[in-house]
Formats: sequence, structure tokens, C-alpha cells
Amino acid sequence: MSINLGIGAVGYAEVGGVIVDGALDGSKVTEAMMVAYEDARDSVLAHDYATATNANQLFIQEHTAAMNSLVDAVDVLGDATSILMTATSVAAFAEEADTRPEQVALQEMIATDEYSLDISEVEDYNNALDAVAGYAQQAGAFMAAANNTDLTTSIDNYAANNNIMIGSYTSITYTQSIDEFVIAWDDSGYGTGWNGYLTDDMRDAEAVYGAGAYILQNGSASAGM
Repeated sequence: MSINLGIGAVGYAEVGGVIVDGALDGSKVTEAMMVAYEDARDSVLAHDYATATNANQLFIQEHTAAMNSLVDAVDVLGDATSILMTATSVAAFAEEADTRPEQVALQEMIATDEYSLDISEVEDYNNALDAVAGYAQQAGAFMAAANNTDLTTSIDNYAANNNIMIGSYTSITYTQSIDEFVIAWDDSGYGTGWNGYLTDDMRDAEAVYGAGAYILQNGSASAGM
């Protein structure tokens, strides 16, 4: 995941852009994307997890929790990326190794663990990338939902009509491929769904990359990027 894609994903997560499934596939990331998380980390640490009394508060709390997990996931991805980039940097050395001493030095580099990759390291990187994409998507969806008055009003009305306290929910899920939230208020495993509210908030890989460039240039995310 490129620096721009990583920062863009988090930027959209902050302001309510929902990255589509697979938006970060096949990308590379570096620790530089942590620039986009500083404000998010501060808000996570300062957040008050009081019981939500309405749908807006519910989504804000879920957004904060997802951002917390996203910050941790980025730390893991940064470590995995560092290992991957160190090992794959051999390719650059190989292109320049046109003398025997350089070729011998390259041979010695490849023989060390630092410049070698095994399948577990590749899997660690892929899993870390998936985790960042997943938490960014969820965080973006929750913020977009919090800002969608049609959705929050519908949920508030449903809760009021069924004598449900919003903050007593037992689970909430969001599925981007069908744009659906499902909220349960008991342990039965069944929930009530709301779908089709975030269509205008979806962001593909190209948009995420552009958001990353915007954040790098302007220093922070904004709803209009």
C-alpha cells in the first residue's frame, strides 16, 4: 500500500468516507502514514465511553473504537512493511551489481535473514494490510452513519417505537458490499437492518490515493477532499 493510499484510507475513516472492498489490495505502506493518525489517536484517548442515548452517539462511539483498533493495526503493518521492504530492496542492489565484488556482496546479503523472505512474513504483511483496510472501512462507515441524519433518525424512531434504549445494543455490524448496518439489542443473534444510506460516501482505490496526496499536502483530512 503506498503512503498516499494508507493515509487516504485513514483520512476517509476520520471524515466518513467508506472505502470499497478491496480498495487497498496489492498496495504497499510505510510508517509515514502514521502522520494521518495523530489527531485520531488523541481523540481516542480523550473519548468518553458513556452509554449512548441516540444513534448519533452510538455511531460516534463505534467510530472511536474502530479508530483505536486502526491505530494498533497500522503499528503492526508498519513493522511488517519494514521487513518486506528491507528484503525486497535486494532487487535494487541487483540492478546495480555489475562488478564481481558487488555481485559477491549481493550474494552475501541474500544469504542473511534480514534480506530473505519466508511465507510467514508475507502472510503477516497481507494479514496486517487486511486489518488496516477492514478497520478503516468500519471507522469510515460509522462516521458517515453518525453524520447521516436520515439514518440516525430512522434508528432513533425504531428504538422509541419499540421501547429500546439505544445504548443497550449487544452488537452492530456493517457490510460494505450491500451497504447495510445490522444492530441487535438482545442475545438472540437476530438484528434489525438499515441499508442503502451510505451510497454517496463510498470511496474506491483511486479516491483513497487522492485523499492521501491531499493529506500529505494539507496536513489533515477534510470532508471535501
